[in-house]
Amino acid sequence: MEATRFRRFFGALLTLLGIAVLLFSCVAFLSDKPVLGLTVSKWESVVPFLVGSVFLLTGVNLISRS
Repeated sequence: MEATRFRRFFGALLTLLGIAVLLFSCVAFLSDKPVLGLTVSKWESVVPFLVGSVFLLTGVNLISRS
């Protein structure tokens, strides 16, 4: 019971983090100005997109399996 609650909490946390990182990468890709104080080029915004996708998919998978 306790392990299931932890998996759901951790899955929700990863999902929210993934969504936030995906939104950051989309804004950084579309903007020419610094985003949150970081200057990110078009190609450098691919890395946060991939990391956010991994977090999002892992979080959704954890939630669905528990």
